[in-house]
Amino acid sequence: MVSKQQVRQWMMRVPVAGRWVLVMVLSCWSAADAAQRFVDLTYTFDETTQVWPANPPFHRDSTERGGTPTEKWYATGQVALSEHAGTHMDAPVHFAQGQTGIDGIPVDRLIGPAVVIDVRAAVAADRDYRVSLSDIHRWESAHSTIPTGAIVMVLTGWGVYWKDRERYFGSTTPDVPATLHFPGFSQEVAEFLVAERHISGIGIDTASIDYGPSQDFVVHRIVNGAGLYGIENVARLDEVPASGATVMALPMKIAGGTGAPARIIAILP
Repeated sequence: MVSKQQVRQWMMRVPVAGRWVLVMVLSCWSAADAAQRFVDLTYTFDETTQVWPANPPFHRDSTERGGTPTEKWYATGQVALSEHAGTHMDAPVHFAQGQTGIDGIPVDRLIGPAVVIDVRAAVAADRDYRVSLSDIHRWESAHSTIPTGAIVMVLTGWGVYWKDRERYFGSTTPDVPATLHFPGFSQEVAEFLVAERHISGIGIDTASIDYGPSQDFVVHRIVNGAGLYGIENVARLDEVPASGATVMALPMKIAGGTGAPARIIAILP
């Protein structure tokens, strides 16, 4: 009989696209075991969901809720939200004219090996910290070379401020972009991951893959310009190991979308 450990080992060896089949195999094991192996990295959308300055807040209407003429329960509603609200994915077209929208991202790039770079200690000393090449090399020394097709996630610890808009955006005027303070990726790391490691995308547990004070959004331009995506406002990254997990990043498929709400799931080793 094939063990779960064998399936996990095979998952890391097969082409990215083929891992969907193995994910389905893994999902057949007991619900109790699955609950321990899957981590939902997505914040729930509600009226407190964080959105980028000047973007409209999440809004929901319950247009029907109650009994019907046949006495059967029925409920429906409608929502309105920015493409860049809450846990979401930035499409390549977000900062790169002519690149693909969210619906054009190849499916095989939405699942890949998780690489979690923990910079919480550095962020504690500098809230505007930018992930450095030293952080990347330190991770690789402890684990291995970042694999092709990886989804590189940065754990800053910023998620503890999720419910506090001023602290999350690092400003007493969180709707003024020029006043923001929070950590992000550096230009050199973005260039390295794109050119040298051939990743599928990057993610972070802050409001932007660029650090708060950025005015040129160079990390967005590098990553999106290479046809890759960024994931922002990632939840519960501290529950994902530095290596060995797999990430599934599934955005809403909006035609030509510059971004979309996304359900991000980590499958633990």
